[in-house]
Amino acid sequence: MERKYEQISPFEFKDELIRLAREHERKPTRTLLNAGRGNPNWIAAAPRAAFFALGEFALKESRRVWDERNLAGMPNPAGIADRFRSYVDQHGDRAGVSLLSRIVDWGVQQLGFDADAWVHELADGIIGDNYPVPDRMLVHMEKVVHQFLVKQLYPMDEHGADSSTQTFDLFAVEGATAGMCYIFDSLLANGLLKQGDKIAVMVPIFPPYVEIPQLERYNFDLIEIRATGRTDKGMHTWQYPHSELDKLKDRDIKALFLVNPSNPPSVAMDPQSIKYLQQLVERDNPHLMIVSDDVYGTFVDNYGSLMVSLPANTIGVYSFSKYFGVTGWRLGVIAVSKQNIFDNLLSNLPKAELEVLNRRYASLTEHPEDLRFVDRLVADSRQVALNHTAGLSTPQQVQMALFAAFDVLDEDNEYRELTKDICRRRMKLLYDGLELEMPKPEYGAFYYTEFDLAWWAATKYSQAFVDYLQDNYEPVDILFRLAEKCSIVLLNGGGFHGPNWSIRVSLANLDDESYSRIGTELHSVLEEYVKEWEEHQQQ
Repeated sequence: MERKYEQISPFEFKDELIRLAREHERKPTRTLLNAGRGNPNWIAAAPRAAFFALGEFALKESRRVWDERNLAGMPNPAGIADRFRSYVDQHGDRAGVSLLSRIVDWGVQQLGFDADAWVHELADGIIGDNYPVPDRMLVHMEKVVHQFLVKQLYPMDEHGADSSTQTFDLFAVEGATAGMCYIFDSLLANGLLKQGDKIAVMVPIFPPYVEIPQLERYNFDLIEIRATGRTDKGMHTWQYPHSELDKLKDRDIKALFLVNPSNPPSVAMDPQSIKYLQQLVERDNPHLMIVSDDVYGTFVDNYGSLMVSLPANTIGVYSFSKYFGVTGWRLGVIAVSKQNIFDNLLSNLPKAELEVLNRRYASLTEHPEDLRFVDRLVADSRQVALNHTAGLSTPQQVQMALFAAFDVLDEDNEYRELTKDICRRRMKLLYDGLELEMPKPEYGAFYYTEFDLAWWAATKYSQAFVDYLQDNYEPVDILFRLAEKCSIVLLNGGGFHGPNWSIRVSLANLDDESYSRIGTELHSVLEEYVKEWEEHQQQ
């Protein structure tokens, strides 16, 4: 039975563990603790307050234009900035109004926005009375989110220059999961990847990056780049040795997919590995297409995405869900550098393939051959024919922009430090409960931790103990024990293509004291294995 569950996605396996944990839950002294999913239990409150304040102002603007019982009009751009100032003067003491006012002023003074156009896009966007225009992303919203990405994820290029000079186009999408689907589909639809092509994934990784390529629709040949790096004492660093990165010298590998910082080790690639990868790509595989999911980048000090070191080769994907506590909103962006290899590869496709693609996009433009890859992403997201209705809903884009602006205006990074401290504090509590020294990877995000049971057994006891575990148990056995005995749900690291005997713990979604209990209970279960091994030795 345990072997059966090792074959399915860890997120499906989680449901069985939850069922077992609930069956054995002993109220009120023991409640279920589910640290199997990474939904944070915090939210960014201030930009939400600004969102609701904006909603009140926008509704007043709508009623000002047309107010007939329950019917209202559409916000009018003429003079709307002055009316917003009056609203701020009258309601400045209300929650969110002060931040909203700062955001509007910042857009005008720092980004050079026309005041009426900027306030109208906010007001009309939150009302949601128009299709998204442009469909890729609203004009002001894109520039605001661009500033956030430059600050937090794409800060410096290899020469130390501000990467905002290397501008990129953004496509607002329904979370990073939608972005993944759109990217896979467009790469296939445009012939940049073909069924059976060889692609690489850096593991451990969020399982869909492995599961999607194996679907019959794609049937890619999957090469794993494994994070096998260790310290001198044998502890995982979760870095990628040069011998693993060297696999990418194979020019038959067309694309590379990674989550950086990784999931579940929650460690970013170190600068040395990034530099080596950059040189390798430029020298040995210059047409390698890279998709970098940077969702956890805000939790790492001095983080730099591959969008910085390899901007032409890389598509960046970012979800707002974790940092701002906004999984339910489904907010994300795809970033593509204005100068990129994707457009170059399209232009160099065989003539017959180009003719097919020109017919595919003929309804959009008189010159489909000039359609950029990022715009094809947008069209493909709506099966091309529905391109005129493409785009993330405008209220979602407004909320995304308010989150982004809030963070950019937080010059001391107070909010960022709060979220980082939460994860690190809980990590410490977990390992204190385990009676182990807390790992402190130099480029750790600490959003998850991946505990390797086999490494623990070998380090604290002996290889003979490891052999005993492997001969007598399946790697997921400990997860069943935790669910049945302790009503605790964790996930198997092997399901993320990490070490088979590793366990993934989310540090984001439970209260602090829960991690002390998880650590203590996990330690207790580990000691059960030790006792069983010692009894076995005496037989």
